[in-house]
Amino acid sequence: MLTEGSCLLRRMEISVAEAEKRSGKNAVSIQETYTVYLVETRPMDAIAEGHNPPPDSLWRRYSEFELLRNYLIVTYPYIVVPPLPEKRAEFVWHKLSADNMDPDFVERRRIGLENFLLRVASHPVLSNNEMLYHFLTKEHGWKEMVYETGFQAKADSRLRALSATFRFFSVLQRVADRLYAVYKVHGNYGRVFSEWSAIEKEMGDGLQSAGHHMDAYAASVDDILEEEEHYADQLKEYLSYAEAVRAVCRKHELSQFELEMASQDLISKKQQREELATGIVRTFSLKGMTNKLFGQEAPEQRDAKLNLLEELIAEGEETVKEKTAECDEHAEKAWADIVRFKDQKDKDLQEALINYALMQISMCKKLAVWTRLTADNYQLSDDS
Repeated sequence: MLTEGSCLLRRMEISVAEAEKRSGKNAVSIQETYTVYLVETRPMDAIAEGHNPPPDSLWRRYSEFELLRNYLIVTYPYIVVPPLPEKRAEFVWHKLSADNMDPDFVERRRIGLENFLLRVASHPVLSNNEMLYHFLTKEHGWKEMVYETGFQAKADSRLRALSATFRFFSVLQRVADRLYAVYKVHGNYGRVFSEWSAIEKEMGDGLQSAGHHMDAYAASVDDILEEEEHYADQLKEYLSYAEAVRAVCRKHELSQFELEMASQDLISKKQQREELATGIVRTFSLKGMTNKLFGQEAPEQRDAKLNLLEELIAEGEETVKEKTAECDEHAEKAWADIVRFKDQKDKDLQEALINYALMQISMCKKLAVWTRLTADNYQLSDDS
């Protein structure tokens, strides 16, 4: 059950345990292959009491995660909603396949979906949403409950990810490909030195040692690229977060625009009332020309129009008041959540960049192989 004032993650253990490939017919009866993800939950109070109950589990498709996020975006326009991992491989390292069914890609997406649920479940506002709780606990009927909220009709605008967002990763991909090629060239050198050592009696030991160093240098690229994939996923998440921040800002711009339009409409109605009451037309209009040509309206007609304008002005003043309150509330809540998001971003990126720097230092230490290789070369020179 939901408890107001505490995040869901403190009350429930959440994980996306595994992925499974399935086949079935879609909405238009066409056979398709898709991936489903096993969402597991366990109450934290049972774990705290020393019990280890089996988790409650259900299967979800990626599209259901998308539906949940779209619902949260519309329902909480002032919140920076965490992004989902990419649905299709828009950017891959040299080793990773671009196939959406590739096991490595599916595993990375599983980790990303779990991270999305953990971020939402730890948010002070999003975690208490009833639809999130149903997403985690009701396997059937959840989508119907979401659509019944009418959230789609309330959507003001939909944002699409920009391809330019990943230009940074295209550069990293080219660098990774070049790095991979350089290391594999050294792998070929290693094989040549090893074969050479078999036919050289005097220099055989030195050549074989040099070949081993070349092999070790070439093999290190696999570990490096695997680690860089992990850091790339973390940076991708925050590039996607940029779109979430933009969505919050656009909602504020829309609210401000609606307020300005309501204010202009109110000013126009008040001006019409003044012109009708005094008979003095301050701006050029077809109505003003008609009055000058054919005379003023009858008093009864003018009174009826004045009464109508009074009603419209009262409605307009109430609308402006509501739009002003809505705009102020959105700005206040959005600012609070953006401050929260900034603290989270600074912490996460600091940790990721420090770990990335440590990984680069570790890679440089592996280059010490060249020191040993140089010594072997000196030995080869002495032997010759």
